[in-house]
Amino acid sequence: MPKKAILTVHPAFPIGEISPRLYGAFLEPIGNMVNGAMYNPEHPTADDLGFRRDYIEALRSTPLPCVRLPGGNFVSGWDWKDSIGPREQRKAHLDLAWHQYIPNDVGHDEYLQWAERVGFEPMYTINLGTLGLNDAVYITEYTNHAGGTWWSDLRRKNGHEQPYGVKLWYLGNEMDGPWQIASWERDPRGYGIRALEASKAMKWVDGSIETAVCVSSSPFLSHYPQWDLEVLQECYEAVDYVSLHHYHSAPLGDWAALLGGSVFFEDYINTEIALCDFVQTKCRSPRKMMLSFDEYGVMPRPHGTITPGYGPHNLYRAHYQFSPDRQYIRHDPDKMSDFGPGRGVGDMVNALSNAGVLLAFLRHADRVKVGCMTGGLGTLASTDRDHVWRGGAYYPFVQLMEWGRGVSLRCGLSCDTFDIPGYAVDDNSQYFTHEGLPFIDSAAALNGDELNVFVINRNWETSNSLELDVSGFPGWSLTEHVELYSEDPDAANTWEDPDAVKPRLNPVTRLKDGKVLAELKPLSWNVFRLKK
Repeated sequence: MPKKAILTVHPAFPIGEISPRLYGAFLEPIGNMVNGAMYNPEHPTADDLGFRRDYIEALRSTPLPCVRLPGGNFVSGWDWKDSIGPREQRKAHLDLAWHQYIPNDVGHDEYLQWAERVGFEPMYTINLGTLGLNDAVYITEYTNHAGGTWWSDLRRKNGHEQPYGVKLWYLGNEMDGPWQIASWERDPRGYGIRALEASKAMKWVDGSIETAVCVSSSPFLSHYPQWDLEVLQECYEAVDYVSLHHYHSAPLGDWAALLGGSVFFEDYINTEIALCDFVQTKCRSPRKMMLSFDEYGVMPRPHGTITPGYGPHNLYRAHYQFSPDRQYIRHDPDKMSDFGPGRGVGDMVNALSNAGVLLAFLRHADRVKVGCMTGGLGTLASTDRDHVWRGGAYYPFVQLMEWGRGVSLRCGLSCDTFDIPGYAVDDNSQYFTHEGLPFIDSAAALNGDELNVFVINRNWETSNSLELDVSGFPGWSLTEHVELYSEDPDAANTWEDPDAVKPRLNPVTRLKDGKVLAELKPLSWNVFRLKK
């Protein structure tokens, strides 16, 4: 039996204000994410634009704050101008990023009008791969200018009288990646200058917008973090965020590597904060750069190929191969497969691994201001051709949206620990050893007269007694202990069985002498809610 975990939360130790944008999602037209889940004009619930109303309503019922769209690797080869106006006049293209046909049935206006219908803030990624500065100006003018110019009047002609008012714009996608179309991998200074000029010009169109510049899109890349430094030195004063991406992979069945994966996100965040602050000092700037973690995910994967003699932290060979047998795919929205987070593994795997990343973001709430879960839309609304349902991972995500508000508080913790030995899943995903990780993962949010403490028991073998010290909140009461746990780690919600994994209230947990006393189930998600 592990020793009792002692967790202390006190209002005297704030980290920073929690941005609502921390709980966003990411959308890219890969497979059926757009053509099938979002858009299907043949669906019984299709609206006038071909959007599935059942999917819209499922998302509208959540407090989803924002979505980054329309990509992704896809956007670096996409010409938005070919996607506006009457559908029958739009140009279909090959998507070189994902080897698929892009018919542009869903175009620039549809992405933004879908955002309006669901009710979230769209955060837009522009093409700084194959397109240039004029297009950065034109897309901002088309989208946000009221009227009186060719581009803004064209938007009105295309059926949207008022500006869309997009506030946050991403200056390209993963521009250092060797896999990226028109990559700036070998010219970080050139990309920094391009980002500087694009941000300047876009803000001259609309002075209310914010921009995010790409830094290294993987900590595995050999040029990280030097590439980031060279970019930021060119554009620091003109941008508002750095855009970070990371996907953590763990071998199937390796709970330590999977649930401890948030530590690699924190390594990345800490390095980037240090780098930004170095550039701030070097530029003698009063501006503090914020972080946007706008693509992330955690996934168990079987071992892939590790090339003999192929060194770690080098992604080139994996992306410079060309196959004459590879075929382009045409996705039929009316013949979609399931769209949800990590189908084929249990819902608790997805619930705990991605919630752990969000707890890491909360622990850095003073600097991480945007988070976009790549599987976020599927987490909120799993769907197939005919149905929409809630997977088990829905619950922690929505609870964080609702209760992870206000000010993030530092958590003091004493508990048993575990190690992650170094491992490699494939040539792309290679991890060094991490030792002494706490089995209890935690974060806290103070919002006025409400305190919410989020706790994951990462121990995959046994439960753990917890003493949560909240004596710094005298007179407060424990309102509930919400827990998500499944006896079967492979259990997953489906349309036929939507409640296989669902939260419940723990009736035994109690508050005594300023301490919450609880028993945490193995591999469980827990929220302790207190009020003044």
